[in-house]
Amino acid sequence: MKVTGDWLSDPTTQSVCAMLTEAGHTAHFVGGCVRNALLGAPVSDIDISTDARPERVMELARAAGFHAVPTGIDHGTVTIVANHVPHEITTWRKDIETDGRRAVVAFADSLEEDARRRDFTMNALYADPSGAVVDPVGGLADLKTRRVRFIDDANARIREDYLRTLRFFRFNAWYGREKGGFDREALAAIAENLDGLETLSRERVGAEMLKLLAAPDPARALAAMEKSGVLLRILPGADARTIGPLVYVEEETGIDRDPILRLAALGGGEDVADRLRLSKAQARALAFFREELGSATPPHEIGYRFGSDLSEKLLVLRAAMLQEHVDRKAFAAMEEGANASFPISAADLMPRYEGPSLGDKLRALEILWIASGFTLSRDDLLKDV
Repeated sequence: MKVTGDWLSDPTTQSVCAMLTEAGHTAHFVGGCVRNALLGAPVSDIDISTDARPERVMELARAAGFHAVPTGIDHGTVTIVANHVPHEITTWRKDIETDGRRAVVAFADSLEEDARRRDFTMNALYADPSGAVVDPVGGLADLKTRRVRFIDDANARIREDYLRTLRFFRFNAWYGREKGGFDREALAAIAENLDGLETLSRERVGAEMLKLLAAPDPARALAAMEKSGVLLRILPGADARTIGPLVYVEEETGIDRDPILRLAALGGGEDVADRLRLSKAQARALAFFREELGSATPPHEIGYRFGSDLSEKLLVLRAAMLQEHVDRKAFAAMEEGANASFPISAADLMPRYEGPSLGDKLRALEILWIASGFTLSRDDLLKDV
């Protein structure tokens, strides 16, 4: 079995591998680049595993004229930037001690040892510079059937880092089987280790949840999270039932996937933004969706006040919550509102109105104009002023 792709045959990437192999070291692509290449999915990050110690990698990079950045040198990782492309090179590792959040690692003596410290079999696939695949833990068979399976003992893998519980559902959302169940051993181990989720930082949980919600269709994974008790631990009060209808309406309308919109559909109480450590912009968007979801504000006014992007997503969310098709007339009204421009300015009302009364009059006229469906002209609005 071989992997292929422009990323693999790229002369720059091959020269980075040659930097290692010509010095007598190993070089194997590993993880997402190999997995995605085998799936025919886009490859974004290039990770290389080697027996060379990080100091040796730095030395070889300098000799080859590459820019080397010690991004995680204490843990064996050096990033080589060649022709503006980052290549993350990590020395074979094994875990010496773990506490469910972080690991104390030591350098390993074999690729097999390195493989067994990883999370899922499909992430422990390696490929040499020619593309020949090395499969130490049976990842090829699992990848072929889209089975997300922990390496060796699922309980042990989870207790090494409890974030792997969330990663299990995220990888099922992105790479799992469209039909069929989830790995039973994994689900049993997850159920036994729910308390470990409480030890995770909110930043790590939030980042993982947003990646899961960005999947093309996370409905099955979220339903499994809810059934297993994980979703309740992460977002108390969340309900995954609306995600399926939301994905359907998203596809029907062709809007881009938005993890925050899907998060709004999940619910989960008033402290979601804090629980997931959302950015200020993300928190504002979430608050908008949740506040306007149940409002009686008509589509044309939503478009006028909030613009087409947010308004379009809100109408999609409303349709999903009601399990209805999107009303095309509502979309058209929203677009009209988004493109509308209030024809009155403060100067039109001065000097008759000043101070607070000026603002009050402007707002009153704006409300009148919106209620008319933007049909009242400037002259119509100023007629009785």
